[in-house]
Amino acid sequence: MSSTPLKIDPTRASALVSQLQGVQDRILAVAKGRPVRLVAVSKLKPANDILALHQAPQVKHVHFGENYAQELQQKAELLPRSIKWHFIGGLQTTHCKPLARIPNLFAVSSLDSLKKAQTLNRVRGELIASSSLSDSEPIEKLNIHVQVNTSGEDAKSGCSPGQETVDLCKAIVTECPHLNLLGLMTIGAIARSKATTPENENEDFVVLREQRDLVEQELGLENGSLELSMGMSEDFEGAIVMGSGEVRVGSTIFGERGSKQEAKVVV
Repeated sequence: MSSTPLKIDPTRASALVSQLQGVQDRILAVAKGRPVRLVAVSKLKPANDILALHQAPQVKHVHFGENYAQELQQKAELLPRSIKWHFIGGLQTTHCKPLARIPNLFAVSSLDSLKKAQTLNRVRGELIASSSLSDSEPIEKLNIHVQVNTSGEDAKSGCSPGQETVDLCKAIVTECPHLNLLGLMTIGAIARSKATTPENENEDFVVLREQRDLVEQELGLENGSLELSMGMSEDFEGAIVMGSGEVRVGSTIFGERGSKQEAKVVV
């Protein structure tokens, strides 16, 4: 964490807390007592906003998601180790080493190839080994969501449903001791997302649920042991109704984003 304290605007902090609590209330209303992780997507938003939500006694939020590897690295250096980071953007091979070295990276939610899994596993293992020889906090295994391209769109990353998804999940479980297969993730078609309501099932969510069930069956895992990471600002309530255990909400909490060129890590 940086030694230079970040400034927090009280008015901005109050608005952020209110907006996050509003999302939490909406989650509770549809979750029916089931735990659902809320990842506050803070991409292109300053570290000051994240710290405001993390320190606010009303929420003390810990799970934050970033889409850009370099931005996540910069914020992780500035902010407390108690934050649990999620990388949710398109995962490139060059991202794997620096991401796996972030000690409080909780999850990579966009894994789509064995090569990337092997790199994450190797580098995370090195970090775990080095931490065990020092007085620093122990490093946990890196949680993984395998991304599934449920909509079949060429522009979307992710494994194809079926054998490709099963094979990657199996490799993580059997060949990557420093990774933990947390579940499956999808970013579905925008049109389907906008049409989703708690009463109207999203086709992408149906596919992801089917893939989760298939992976559990093929790998001999207990039913429901793998979580579904699906649902964003437009459709998270419908996703929860369909079994999502993690939702990723950004603009509803932080407000609309400007351009990447205008974004500042610290304000």
